[in-house]
Amino acid sequence: MARDTVETHFTQAVATLKGGVARDPGQPIREGTSLTGGQCRTLFRSQLDSRLLDIAARWLREQDEGFYTIGSAGHEGNAAVAAALRPDDPALLHYRSGAFYLARSEQAGRLPEQGIRDVLLGLTASSEEPIAGGRHKVFGHPDLAIIPQTSTIASHLPRSVGVAFAIERARALGVPSPWPEDAIAVCSFGDASTNHATALSGFNTAAYATHQGQALPLLFVCEDNGIGISVRSPKGWVEAAARRPGIEYFAADGCDLAEAFDAATRAVQHVRERRSPAFLHLSTVRLMGHAGSDVESAYRTQREIRADLERDPLLRTAQLLVEAGLITPDDLLKQYESAREHVLRIALETTRSPRLRSAEQVMGPIAPRSADMIAKISPVAAEASDRDRAFAGTLPENEKPLTLGQSINRTLADALAVYPEMMVFGEDVAKKGGVYGVTRGLQKRFGATRVFDTLLDEQAILGLALGSGVSRLLPVPEIQYLAYLHNALDQIRGEASTLSFFSQGSYTNPLVVRVAGYAYQKGFGGHFHNDNAVGALRDIPGLVIASPSRPDDASAMLRTCLAAARTEGSVCVFLEPIALYHTRDLFDEGDGKWLAPYVPPSRWREAHVPIGRARSYGDGRDLTIVTFGNGVRMSLRAAVKLTQEGYSCRVLDLRWLSPLPVEDLLRAAELTGKVLIADETRHSGGVSEGVVAELVDAGFSGPIARVTSADSFIPLGDAANLVLLSEEEIEQAARKLLG
Repeated sequence: MARDTVETHFTQAVATLKGGVARDPGQPIREGTSLTGGQCRTLFRSQLDSRLLDIAARWLREQDEGFYTIGSAGHEGNAAVAAALRPDDPALLHYRSGAFYLARSEQAGRLPEQGIRDVLLGLTASSEEPIAGGRHKVFGHPDLAIIPQTSTIASHLPRSVGVAFAIERARALGVPSPWPEDAIAVCSFGDASTNHATALSGFNTAAYATHQGQALPLLFVCEDNGIGISVRSPKGWVEAAARRPGIEYFAADGCDLAEAFDAATRAVQHVRERRSPAFLHLSTVRLMGHAGSDVESAYRTQREIRADLERDPLLRTAQLLVEAGLITPDDLLKQYESAREHVLRIALETTRSPRLRSAEQVMGPIAPRSADMIAKISPVAAEASDRDRAFAGTLPENEKPLTLGQSINRTLADALAVYPEMMVFGEDVAKKGGVYGVTRGLQKRFGATRVFDTLLDEQAILGLALGSGVSRLLPVPEIQYLAYLHNALDQIRGEASTLSFFSQGSYTNPLVVRVAGYAYQKGFGGHFHNDNAVGALRDIPGLVIASPSRPDDASAMLRTCLAAARTEGSVCVFLEPIALYHTRDLFDEGDGKWLAPYVPPSRWREAHVPIGRARSYGDGRDLTIVTFGNGVRMSLRAAVKLTQEGYSCRVLDLRWLSPLPVEDLLRAAELTGKVLIADETRHSGGVSEGVVAELVDAGFSGPIARVTSADSFIPLGDAANLVLLSEEEIEQAARKLLG
């Protein structure tokens, strides 16, 4: 449907409207509604400006000055939802929520022109746009409690559940929150998105929480225009999908502003007073197609298109105003033309605004990281009395040397003692203490508010973390196995890691995701419990990937990640080698050389491990073996055998898989002139590819070789050893490289 068709139909239809007896603007706009005439006039302006922004988007595209044409035409009834909420209720908005954004902007005391300009600067990819700075056209603003979303497929719904959860949890923890104690969260999405796995995860998690009596103040808003791009949603499906135990269902004609306002008011009241989720189902239409390039006539009949025109929400609100005697058709048309000229004038102005001009500008918000600040925060410990209480009088530094798993456990306890906003959660982490006992005893010491089990859904776990992080809590979720992370990877890739980028750091997700990973569990469990694939993580811009292998490194690196999350909003994945959790020995049974004493707080500063710094073992001059994770133990054992044969080797533990410790890598390579990379991940897409690339890019001219696991999933039993990197392969490759 062309924009001129929509505009022509609107102006012609308005001209035929018949006025009624004038009503007091302070009275309901019509019988049976709570929407007053004054409110209707204000919201009509937001609806009108939203429509004209869609007109401007098409015009800008024609001038090759605009870069986004997915509009809100037909969805302008969502202005009523904004009116029913408060401007400090956190909102995660659908890409057709333009009228909501403008209404919220004015509700917060801003001039109408400011909201209009925000959107136009986004359409023209201006670096002056207030939220994304030209990186994307999103609805978001830190002063409006609108968290920007780039999703088109409801992947923000798990996060919205997390925001609602965090509103209540911050109060329970007694820690500051950006949201008022009685705030509610709202997220909007389209009808087709209700079928996406992330939407189902969001609905299910909300129902699950309510079923357990947990407060969750969340309003789901489905703007249902009956079609997803070109695929029709079956009639009645959204309502059927929405009706879930514990989630109250409300419905209204979203094209009727008064009806939408009344339904939204009831839904908001329910959520705010009962602290319980609700689903608001607004029936809308989609005008002007899915986007500028969409030809609706290819998949919709003219009769269907005309029917949507007749339900135009802008026209329906104009009719309300005219019939209430609050404006005449002539004055309304004059308002339309005046507003149209105003919006197009601002659109023309924004084409002259600056745009991003360098890679450095574009990438600036990806990973702003202050090493000095992290180093300052990382050694901070709780008061001695609080530590003594947290560890029940037995401080970890007074214990015998610890395993990797024990060291992580004690470090989590120390962090929980010093950070009151920190939470540890995931599958089985509470009473059981995790599958491998790494979180054992934490719930007993710190309570179920801070250490708790979740439902078995990785998208839900990460969604809770993302919503908590953006609400200034410090979430430390556990993903039980590395393979399970792939079930919800877009929550890290598309939601967590993009937020700072698309909000210029106005919103961040401080996050440390603990993941039990890698293989070498003596054949146990098959590929889902022995996954060695990290390629999908390493290509996410800004993501920190920590991979400790020794107990002392794990403790220091975990403190670093927590400090980076807390101070810089960093998103960190902490990969813990399962096979090394309880390992005690390095060379001989009983030698205890894989244990390490717990470093006391007085020495945390000197033990600090900065992000992107490796650890070197030995001072060999013949060969550098570069490795990480389980490869460290295998490489150290191989290096000793090679030393006995007269070769002088050093082992470099990368420790950080992203960013790679390039400086330390190059230094270690130059010291020996030969590099062997022992990589337990796969031959294709594994870590070794990145290491080789860094060496080559830096101009290293010495021999480079690599040994890796095979490009295979890991089978059950002893067959796993056929495809995993072995200690013998490291030895053989080293001898070959040494000649």
